[in-house]
Amino acid sequence: MSLLKKNIILLVIAVLIAILPLTLLKDAEFAGADGLAEDAIIQISPDYQPWFDSIIELPSGEIESLLFCIQAIIGSGIIFFILGRMTAEPKKEEKDDN
Repeated sequence: MSLLKKNIILLVIAVLIAILPLTLLKDAEFAGADGLAEDAIIQISPDYQPWFDSIIELPSGEIESLLFCIQAIIGSGIIFFILGRMTAEPKKEEKDDN
């Protein structure tokens, strides 16, 4: 199987993984893990008081999502930069020295 066919198959699988839950579970609520954890804590111990409050109160959920996306972009950029450096072929000068 050629590399192009493998990549196309993997791309189709990735798209299916992203789309199928949204189409098959139409009335499902896709909540974040933070909210689910908070609900579980309140259910287990209704008198629970957090140890500390947030340092910064963000004005909206959109800003929180934006900061999360920026964090993900920076992290993936660092990871892929390192992977690229690890897998890159040595420069011509380095080949001549060996």
